[in-house]
Amino acid sequence: MTAPSELETAVNTDVPAEPTDGYHLVVDALKLNDVRTIYGVVGIPITDLARLAQAEGIRYVGFRHESNAGHAAAIAGYLTKKPGVCLTVSAPGFLNGLVALANATTNCFPMVQISGSSERHVVDLKQGDYEEMDQLAAAQQFCKAAYRVSRVEDIGRGIARALRTAISGRPGGVYLDIPAAVLGSIIDADKGAKTLSRLVDPAPRQLPAPDAVDRAIEILAGAERPLVVLGKGAAYSQADDQIREFIESTGIPYVPMSMAKGLLPDDHPQSAATARSLALKKADVVMLVGARLNWLLNHGQAPQWNPDAKFVQVDIEATEMDSNQPIAAPLVGDIESVFEALAERTKPGQISAPTAWREELAARSAQNVAKMAERLKVDKHPMQFMGALKAIRDVVHERPETYIVNEGANALDLARNVIDMHVPRHRLDSGTWGVMGIGMGYAIAAAVETGDPVVAVEGDSAFGFSGMELETICRYKLPVVTVIMNNGGVYRGDDVNPLGDGPAPTTLMSEARHDLMIEAFGGKGYRATTPAEVTAALTEALASGGPALIDCVIDPSAGTESGNIGHLNPKGIGNFTGKKK
Repeated sequence: MTAPSELETAVNTDVPAEPTDGYHLVVDALKLNDVRTIYGVVGIPITDLARLAQAEGIRYVGFRHESNAGHAAAIAGYLTKKPGVCLTVSAPGFLNGLVALANATTNCFPMVQISGSSERHVVDLKQGDYEEMDQLAAAQQFCKAAYRVSRVEDIGRGIARALRTAISGRPGGVYLDIPAAVLGSIIDADKGAKTLSRLVDPAPRQLPAPDAVDRAIEILAGAERPLVVLGKGAAYSQADDQIREFIESTGIPYVPMSMAKGLLPDDHPQSAATARSLALKKADVVMLVGARLNWLLNHGQAPQWNPDAKFVQVDIEATEMDSNQPIAAPLVGDIESVFEALAERTKPGQISAPTAWREELAARSAQNVAKMAERLKVDKHPMQFMGALKAIRDVVHERPETYIVNEGANALDLARNVIDMHVPRHRLDSGTWGVMGIGMGYAIAAAVETGDPVVAVEGDSAFGFSGMELETICRYKLPVVTVIMNNGGVYRGDDVNPLGDGPAPTTLMSEARHDLMIEAFGGKGYRATTPAEVTAALTEALASGGPALIDCVIDPSAGTESGNIGHLNPKGIGNFTGKKK
C-alpha cells in the first residue's frame, strides 16, 4: 500500500470530516432564533436556501414579486412582535424588496430582508458580475441598519445581529447581505455550530423614569379637556389590557389612528373617533401613545389643533420627542411598562375627564354617527362606495375575527370610517407612507400567521400593484377574500383625455373583470353590482374558507381626486385640459 501523495493529502485536509455550508448555517441560525416562516422569491443564488429551509421545517411562502413578499414579512412582524423575514435574489430582486423594507422602517415594523449578492471582489472593482450591485451601500439609507456577512463563520452573528436590531428599541427594517460565495462556503460542522447563538432578551423592557411619570400625571390631572391619541405603536405593543384600564379608569376620551382601531371597540362610549376634528381642536392636554405628530396628525399644528395644547408623549424612541411640537411630558419607555408605572403611581381619582368635556364630544359623535347612518341608507344605482362598504361592514361585524386589509384612495378613506373594528390589530392599511401595493402581501401574511379569514378591501388602482399575488393566495389555498372597489379609474373613472386619442391619465379599463382573474387560478370569482349582491357574495366566500374575489362595480363618477388628501396636490395655473386659454 502506497502513501498518499502530497496532492491527496492537501485535498483530504481541506474537506472536513463532517462538513456543513453557508446554506445550512443560515437555516440553522434562523431556526435557533424561532423563525418559523420565510416570505420570498427564489432565484440565483438563494433557491437552494429556500429549499433547505422548507426541508428543515421552516414554512416558505413563495411570491410573484419581491415587494409583495417584503410587505408580507413586514406585517408579519407587526402581528407577531417577531421580525418577519423576506428572502430575495440579488440586484433587481433586492431593489424590489427594498421598497417594502423602507416602508417597514417608516411604519416601525420589525423585518429582516436577506438577499444574496454577487462576488465582492468583482463588485468592488466594478468588473461586471451577474446582477452586480453594492447592495449594502444602496440599502443603508432606507432602513434601520444594514449588515454584510463576508465569512461563513460570521453567518450566525449576522443573523443574530439583524434580528436583534430589527426588534429592539423602535422596531424597523434591517438588511442582511450574504454573497453567493459565503452561502456556498464549506466549514466543519462542529465548528460551524459553535458560531451560532440564540438571542437573549432581544427586546428588553425600557422603564420610564419615575419623575417623568409623575410629571405626566400632574399635567394630565390638571387638564380640562384631556384626550388620548392611540397610534399603531400602541397596537403593536400588545399592552391592550393596560391601555384599556387607563382609559376606562380615567374616563379620558380617545381617538384611534386607523391601525389602532379595535384596541378598544369602535363603539366604546369614550371613543371620540367620530368627533375627531372637535377633539383635536379643543383638547388642552393630549396624550400620544405610540403615535407620532407627523402629517397624519397635521404635525400638531393649528388650526387643526388647539395652539395652546400641552402634549404628553409615550414612545420608546427618545429622539421622537419635540420632533414637531414641544413635549411637556416625555415618557420614554415601552408602552406596557409606561402604563404599568402610571397605574402604580397615579392616586385613585387623580386623573379624570370632566363630565362637560365628555358630554360635548359624545353629542358631536352622536350627530356625526346619525349623518353617516343617513348616508349609508341611500341605495343609489350605479352602486356607490358607501353602499358596497356598508354591505362589507355588516357581514364582517358577525365575524370579528376577520382581518381587514385596506388600501386605495377613496377605498381607504371611506372604509376606515365605515367599517368599525372590535378586535386589536385586525385592521391593516397603507400606514404612515400611504403606500399603494401593500394589499395582497398584508393579506397573505395575516392569513399565514393567524389562520383567520382576511378581507382585503382594495381600490382597483391599488389592487393593480400586487394583483398577481392572487395566484399565490390560490396556490396556498389561503382564506383571503379580495373585494375590489371597481370604478374604472385612479380616484375615479370618468376623466376624459381632451385630445381624444387615448385614455386620460387617471382612467383604467371600465370593463375589467377582476373576478375572472382569480378563476384562472382556481379561486372563486363574484361580480356584484348592488349592495345585496355584495352581501351574498361575501357571506358565501367567507363561509367557504377559500380564496375568492368580489368585483364590486362602482359608479365611475364616484370618488374624489386623491381621496381625503387632495389638498396635498400642489396648485399651479390649473389648466390641465390640453386646451389653450
